[in-house]
Amino acid sequence: MIKKAVIPAAGYGTRFLPITKSQPKEMIPIVDTPVIQYVVEEAVASGITDILMIIGKGKRAIEEHFDRSPLLEESLIEKKNFEMLEKIRGISKMANIHFVWQKEMNGLGDAVRYARYHVNNEPFAVLLGDTLVQSYKEPVTRQLMNVFERYRGSVVALEQVKPELVHKYGVIDGHILEGSVYVASDWIEKPSPEDAPSNLAVASRYIFTPEIFDYLEMTDPGINNEVQLTDAMKKMVKDQAMYGLIFDGKRFDIGNKMGFLKTNIIYGLKDDEIGEDLKQWLKLFVNQLG
Repeated sequence: MIKKAVIPAAGYGTRFLPITKSQPKEMIPIVDTPVIQYVVEEAVASGITDILMIIGKGKRAIEEHFDRSPLLEESLIEKKNFEMLEKIRGISKMANIHFVWQKEMNGLGDAVRYARYHVNNEPFAVLLGDTLVQSYKEPVTRQLMNVFERYRGSVVALEQVKPELVHKYGVIDGHILEGSVYVASDWIEKPSPEDAPSNLAVASRYIFTPEIFDYLEMTDPGINNEVQLTDAMKKMVKDQAMYGLIFDGKRFDIGNKMGFLKTNIIYGLKDDEIGEDLKQWLKLFVNQLG
């Protein structure tokens, strides 16, 4: 059973400036909860008990969010707001969460490399800290774990994207093994639509065997002069079986303004406190526009 996860949260967030100048993109709220908390909750719901977060300059707010806040707790006790007190205390109790600083912003592959000694030569999950993946049944990370437990090889979450958008993603080259499971023969980082072997894009969730670290050490900086995780996967798949899973669920990209607004509306409509009021307001607003 996989118990450890790595959550890289060290990027600049340039697609969402100016707010990310001083606010980590992973701390941008969806309704009233930062994105990275949803990511941690997904990991915990999948059975993860030990999490290493890779953070960079200007990301201390992430560390503080998952730590205790005695002054806030005292204030809530004085106000007899015990429901919120329980909610706040629960954030720091979700899992054993550790932090390490990425000294330079050298890409996702470099960030994952920092976890080598933390995972202790065990298979582990990687969940990108700025991406929500909502599942319809089991958490997406748990779905990947199920594939890993069956085939004992690294597994990557996949989603179908429009062919004209493949240049934004890493994509799989491979064939169907069974159902939604693919066997990878290659991984291509941000191919042109003409050169893309498929429109199945890597979707921010991974299960790796510890051998990935050996391939990361052999990987030179690539696109944007950064160590690309996909480039290490490209080396790894030549030596051992790797898999992809078209997961049951939906990925939400909050790294741009439109994606952020859409995601807030979708999550807001499902919120017990504001969902119905938001629904009624949206109907009224749409009628006024029409």
